[in-house]
Amino acid sequence: MKKLILVLLILSNYSVYAQKIDRNTLLNDVQTLSSDSFEGRKTGSAGNFKAADYIINRFDKIGLKSYNDNYKHPFIFRNRRNEEIKGINLIGYIKGKSENVIIISAHYDHVGINNSEIFNGADDNASGVASILASAKYFTENKPNNTLLFIAFDAEEMGLQGAYSFLNNPPLAKELIKLNINLDMVSHNDKSELYAAGSFKNPAIKDIIQHADHHTGISIKFGHDQPDMGKDDWTMQSDHGPFAKKNIPFLYFGVEDHVDYHKPSDDFENINPNFFYSASTAILKSIISLDKNLDRISPK
Repeated sequence: MKKLILVLLILSNYSVYAQKIDRNTLLNDVQTLSSDSFEGRKTGSAGNFKAADYIINRFDKIGLKSYNDNYKHPFIFRNRRNEEIKGINLIGYIKGKSENVIIISAHYDHVGINNSEIFNGADDNASGVASILASAKYFTENKPNNTLLFIAFDAEEMGLQGAYSFLNNPPLAKELIKLNINLDMVSHNDKSELYAAGSFKNPAIKDIIQHADHHTGISIKFGHDQPDMGKDDWTMQSDHGPFAKKNIPFLYFGVEDHVDYHKPSDDFENINPNFFYSASTAILKSIISLDKNLDRISPK
């Protein structure tokens, strides 16, 4: 009898977490953002602007607050050819019980069209955007302890320009930023493995989220964050990098490179929907735990 009760409690807990993310909406966001009509979302392109409008509409529908009238935070940078490029970061937030800030981010740009082929970037990184939208929806209905900023960064593919721009000109006091949780490629893995990088310098992060994958169907693996790993150190591989350089603790969720990485075949049809849904659930559970235990994390 006791064993039956334990099993029922486990299933009940899993069911509660599973209901926190709407699977159909999650997959629809990825499918839409990675469709041909967005033309690969290259920074400065019509497809990129269209993606920005889609995300803005989703921010508004979810109920995120904005610092500006329309969530847009434009910036300008120069590419390797010294050409001036205009990017747009999209920022929405949920006021918490504390003024301390956790930034939850994912870049929405991709590489566009090359040789008449559209690089749709379903996993890279429509998946990350869809996942942070799902988490944002949860926290609009469940007030967080800390203020949460949800940022869709632009120009990651051009050298993490959106993240650098944000940190150079944040819409809030920089000292309030206590943690960055960055998502980049979270929907395509055949081994049901999601990597979490960032606990090497902040071991408390691992302790806080080590059970977040329980009953989700995936496994969170820690690593890819040690300086002596060379190219296998992912600290500077996505938008969490500029935060790390500023000594702001970070947690990066992502998968190892796959056969469709930066290829025209990175389409919605080639992601793993069950893995993606489970990964997004584990990520949400991680964010919930980190929000409750932020005081255990400190810059090092």
